[in-house]
Amino acid sequence: MAAVFKDDYHIHLTSRPKWLALNLKEVWDYRDLVFLLARRTFTVSYKQTILGPLWIIITPFISALAYTVVFGHIAGITTDGVPRVLFYLCNNAIWGMFASSVTSNAYIFTSNAGIFGKVYFPRLTVPLSNILVSAARFGIQMLVVMTFLIYYIPRGEVSPAWYLWPLIPVILLHLGIMGMSVGIIVSSLTTKYRDLSIVVSFGMTLWMYGTPIVYPLSQLEDGLLKTVILANPVTGPVEVFRLAMFGQATIEPVSLMISWLFTAAAAFLGVVIFNHVEKTFMDTV
Repeated sequence: MAAVFKDDYHIHLTSRPKWLALNLKEVWDYRDLVFLLARRTFTVSYKQTILGPLWIIITPFISALAYTVVFGHIAGITTDGVPRVLFYLCNNAIWGMFASSVTSNAYIFTSNAGIFGKVYFPRLTVPLSNILVSAARFGIQMLVVMTFLIYYIPRGEVSPAWYLWPLIPVILLHLGIMGMSVGIIVSSLTTKYRDLSIVVSFGMTLWMYGTPIVYPLSQLEDGLLKTVILANPVTGPVEVFRLAMFGQATIEPVSLMISWLFTAAAAFLGVVIFNHVEKTFMDTV
């Protein structure tokens, strides 16, 4: 009697996907591709360079030294008692993770048009792989931060809020989803409006200065400027992260609420636009 094999693996292709469909099960089936794309992106980024992945450490360290001189010694901005180099290194790490999540996903359709037009796979695997690369770079940079913490904690100059450390993965996931959602929205719009790609790098620089990265939130007096900074959806997670790392930060519940609401709205809008543009972007790129 001939054996009968049941094929339980089906892929249904349709030209009219639901606008809110995430197809997470299909993405999970392609999880190996996510890691493969992340590995490719990470490798290509430092291919044919002299120092290779060491640039992940060198770049934020140089930036931290520059911030220490300019904002610490020249501008005289305090860091809530936290050693300046450590303050800026830690802030550069968390901001770099978020900024990379945005910029790396801001050109998904235009930079991957060739492969998208030739072979099918869940398009969501590409932004997810970019988030993994951003998280890997963050992890490497945090090794340097931990080295400084080991030096400063016994000296009594830093007292981390250890009870908040279990929240750090939640903060990273929150910022990763926010950054990916914003990047997907920008990427979807740049398929028709190419000049938006010029605004991305400039806009991220402005966004950084609108976030307590080179200054602590405690330095701002009550007023319109502080209200605008608190309305920044990145402010709340950054302050919680800094409280966990240094035991010094200014936590405003309204800022955290705005951040979560913004992330939820950006994720919803990102899924809708992504699914809509995915069907027609090959006609416009």
